[in-house]
Amino acid sequence: MVDGVGNMMIPVRCFTCGAVIGDKWEEFLRRVRAGEHPGKVLDDLGVKRYCCRRMLLSHADVIEDVIKFHELFEKRAR
Repeated sequence: MVDGVGNMMIPVRCFTCGAVIGDKWEEFLRRVRAGEHPGKVLDDLGVKRYCCRRMLLSHADVIEDVIKFHELFEKRAR
């Protein structure tokens, strides 16, 4: 859990090259929220490839929104 945020659904591996990136998400998020520049954080974490950097920079956690719609759908189905 990062700063009161629940489980993130970041992919474990980069979609393009297959490098493991999931283990870097929490540290990346914590440091960016603390005010560090995202590019510097990625450099410090050893994320060099553009495809891997894209995975972390563009990630949007939408699982909570999906769960809300699923619950609404189940209520209507009853």
